[in-house]
Amino acid sequence: MTGDTEKRPAGSDAPASASTPGTRRPGGRTARTRAAVRDAVLTGLTELGYPGLTVEYVAEHSGVHKTTLYRRWGDLEGLIADALDLAGEDSWRPPDTGSLEGDLRALAREVVASFTDPAAGASGSAMIAAGFQSERAASALRAYYDERFARCEAVVERAVRRGELPSGEGAVVDAGALVRAVPAPLFFRLFVTREAVDEALADQAAAAALAAAHAGVFTRDRSAGGGLNSPERTG
Repeated sequence: MTGDTEKRPAGSDAPASASTPGTRRPGGRTARTRAAVRDAVLTGLTELGYPGLTVEYVAEHSGVHKTTLYRRWGDLEGLIADALDLAGEDSWRPPDTGSLEGDLRALAREVVASFTDPAAGASGSAMIAAGFQSERAASALRAYYDERFARCEAVVERAVRRGELPSGEGAVVDAGALVRAVPAPLFFRLFVTREAVDEALADQAAAAALAAAHAGVFTRDRSAGGGLNSPERTG
């Protein structure tokens, strides 16, 4: 899990306003090109940070000509936004341990494992750092995590069906708020206070979110909206 430090060169064939970055086609050469570009962007952000990353770097490390990059992605921010978009196109699903407590603990431990792994943690941290320097990267980062958390809401839905959380005509659980509460203290340590995290802290974060859920912190009056399966969440 970026500001524009590079201007489009005169004479490039890039459009004045870029179309949707990285035109999507299923499989084939286009998919391989997007993957190569994504990998080069992540590598560059990890090695150089956002201020040091350039389209030239991405071209050199992806094997895709600079002119093609400008034409299809528009600029550096387009490349970074599409790298995040592509990173979300996977089959990941939240854990299903059979209990809400187990699921929340597993989710928290996944966060710790991801950001303490040298390779995955470095690229994820670089993308998050880019979001502090570019509004377009920040928007892409929000969309990425919105989609991730939407998948995680299945954990709460299962808990409600099992009777682990309240479910009735007058009450509804705010699934989005609950699943966001799990990684929140871990992200605070990782990116604000820059402290180390481990499985013990992951378990603590999960236990705190679970206790809050059982105390009704995430339970809302159905008439107020904003909870699980409310119109605001289902569109």
